[in-house]
Amino acid sequence: MSRSRQIQASPHEVFELLRHPERHHETEPGDWVRAAIDPEPISQVGQIFAVHMYAEGSGGPYIMHNRVTVFEPDQVIAWDPGQPDEHGVVRPGGWRWRYELTPAEGGTMVTLIYDWSAVSAEVRELFGGFPVVDEEFLDRSLAALERAVLSED
Repeated sequence: MSRSRQIQASPHEVFELLRHPERHHETEPGDWVRAAIDPEPISQVGQIFAVHMYAEGSGGPYIMHNRVTVFEPDQVIAWDPGQPDEHGVVRPGGWRWRYELTPAEGGTMVTLIYDWSAVSAEVRELFGGFPVVDEEFLDRSLAALERAVLSED
């Protein structure tokens, strides 16, 4: 599932916000994403960043660990959310968040992709089905991202 929105900011400005986990709560239209655990900016593929999350359906507060899968400055950033196993190795849940940034007249065309194609039947059942968000959620996320980027001015 994907949605796009033109944002009146440069690809660099948008990418800079996305690579800072402490700002991710600003890109989510509700109150699901909370504070980043580690404020280090995302800088490479394989990096793991964790954020506090909250969902009534998940029993309230929890922590999500995200492994960066694509890092192309000012172009693409993506991560796979997951949880650490008993050895501390973060195992992806099967879904991915990906932002593609394309220069456009007067700004950047941002495409947000929510890919759940690798979610196992077990995880789908645990979550009560997939996708857990709809296209309207992606539209609202892009609007929130726009507000966050433009508020930096």
